[in-house]
Formats: sequence, structure tokens, C-alpha cells
Amino acid sequence: MGFVKEFREFAVKGNVMDLAVGVIIGGAFGKIIDSVVKDLVMPIVSAIIGQPDFSQLYIVLKGEVPANMALEEARKIPETSIFAYGNFITVAINFFLLALVIFVMVKGINSLKRKEEAAPAAPPKPTKEEILLTEIRDLLKNK
Repeated sequence: MGFVKEFREFAVKGNVMDLAVGVIIGGAFGKIIDSVVKDLVMPIVSAIIGQPDFSQLYIVLKGEVPANMALEEARKIPETSIFAYGNFITVAINFFLLALVIFVMVKGINSLKRKEEAAPAAPPKPTKEEILLTEIRDLLKNK
């Protein structure tokens, strides 16, 4: 019984819920970055270097593969060993962009927090009791 109660307290704590929300948003954010890499960045890189699709870049380490054969077809050839590095390039670019975007977001959030902390807080408005006591004090001073 104690285990269930302890687990419930752990699972409902703010940190765990924040982590769960972060993981869900991170997954969706990862898909956005993946689309940015695939649909926006890679066509520009491909236009510059002339390679239309990095995922098809590979080196044949063992065996013989006809020139310009697609990676999936080359992998089907028996007795071949293929070093497929093209997909790694795409994933590395994806990771770099994701890390860059997260860095910019965290930096922006931190600067907003610093501005918020640096701004002097306005003094709280006096309560009705304090106003009344101040008036009484002022009246007593004037006598």
C-alpha cells in the first residue's frame, strides 16, 4: 500500500509532469526540425554540392556493386558489405539544427527571466488597515 501511495506522489509531482510535457513537445519539435532539414536545408545543400539525396551515399567495403545503384538495392546483393554514411550526414545536420534551435530558445527564456528578476518590483499597495492607521497617525501628529 505504501508503494502505491509513494509512486502516486512521485508521478503527480510537478517535475515529473513537466518532464512528460517536455518529452511530448520535444517529440513534436523533433519532427518539425526533421522537416526543416529534409524539406528546406537539404535542397539548398544539394543545390550547392550537387548531391540530390545524402541518404544514398555509401561506400562498398566488400563485394561488387554496379555504379549508381540505389542503397537498398546494393544491400540486397549477397556477399557485400556496405558503409552507408549518407543517412548519418542527414541525422547529424538534423541534430545540429535541433541543438541550435533549443539553445536559442533557452537563451531567450533566460534573458527574459533575467530582465524579470532585474526589474524592481512595485511596492504593494497598502491595505485598508494600513491606510486607516496612517491617517490616525497623521491626525495625532497634527494635534
